[in-house]
Amino acid sequence: MTLTNPLDMFDVRGKVALITGASGAFGMVAARVLAGAGCRLVLVAGNASALSDIAQECRAGGGEVTLVNARPETEEICESLMQQALAAYGALDILVVASGMNKVARIDEMAPETFAAVMDANVTQSWLLARAATKQMKAQGTGGKIVLVSSARGLLGHPNGYTAYCASKAATDGIVKALGCELGPTGITVNAIAPTVFRSPLTAWMFEDTDAAKAVRDGFLARVPKGRLGEPEDLAGPLLFLASKASDFYTGHILYADGGYTAG
Repeated sequence: MTLTNPLDMFDVRGKVALITGASGAFGMVAARVLAGAGCRLVLVAGNASALSDIAQECRAGGGEVTLVNARPETEEICESLMQQALAAYGALDILVVASGMNKVARIDEMAPETFAAVMDANVTQSWLLARAATKQMKAQGTGGKIVLVSSARGLLGHPNGYTAYCASKAATDGIVKALGCELGPTGITVNAIAPTVFRSPLTAWMFEDTDAAKAVRDGFLARVPKGRLGEPEDLAGPLLFLASKASDFYTGHILYADGGYTAG
């Protein structure tokens, strides 16, 4: 095999990417990366104002963007999202599921409804989106890339009220592995990016220069071989890899963006 330009393997110019949770921390990273790499985007989120902001940013850089103000809460909505991508650009090549939620409470203090809500947002909705995308990609007959967002907590427990979140991300990992096996012959790859703590509005307090933040941060960093917390750009490379031809032989994988946290 001869590669005159190995970077061609990462070329996603002109591909159509649908990103749910596009107004969230990882969703915005995905939008910036794929827009910058030349994808045509369908950005989906429930927060209309934040969705508009990230779309404006992508367009300012020359990106082609279609907006859908919705949450993938039902089969009908998920099917509609695929149809909107088809109507806008004629195809769907990449699905990035960055939508989801977390509710923290110890098990004896967590309402069953809360547990169910986390499982629905992180598991059922991911499954529905993957199902809808699979149908569309199979109909096109050209393969495709499905990227879910997992977490180091899908592999590891947590002592402070994470039963719903850990269970949901372990289930996400199961979907990825099962679909990797099921869809292997179709040319559709299914993988997940699993970060540990990285900078976002929800974790900004951990980066602050306070005694409380430092205590929590130092305890966490003792487990991270790289010796620092994650930055949004740490997710950019893995996403481009999983969205491009470079990962054609990779499916059913959980790619840990964690500075070595899960290694030891």
